[in-house]
Amino acid sequence: MRARQLSRRALLAGTAAALTGCSASGPPQPPAAPPPDSPEVVLLKGIIAEKERTIALYSALVAGGAEKLAPFRDRHQAHLAELRKHVPAGSPSPSAPSGKPAKASLSRLREIERKAAAARPRQLAGVSPGVAQLVASIGACEAAHAIALPKSL
Repeated sequence: MRARQLSRRALLAGTAAALTGCSASGPPQPPAAPPPDSPEVVLLKGIIAEKERTIALYSALVAGGAEKLAPFRDRHQAHLAELRKHVPAGSPSPSAPSGKPAKASLSRLREIERKAAAARPRQLAGVSPGVAQLVASIGACEAAHAIALPKSL
């Protein structure tokens, strides 16, 4: 059986098609920048960063022997887990806070809880109903923490 030979015309047409396909793509392009976060995602990332700082303060006191603060910390950890569910996968995490961490104390925690609870109603504007409900619930818990924290350890 004799091998079939390509005609010169078929070979040139195939080469031209291949070159056209290659030249149309051009040199490799750098990956496109991810789209900017929506205002809702920006808000969620901000609350996540707050929660991480608050958990660190509670954890410092719990590690220092204030075990009765563990349930407060655990509720913040539950909030954090739920907040993260509403941030798109692959979205960069909030950047770590700069500067030295705040000193952990009951008065500092009470102040953080009060300020966070007071901020939540202003954060509800323009977010989806589910996120609004989550943020409002977190604010209610923070308000309760501010009142329920013990006066001393």
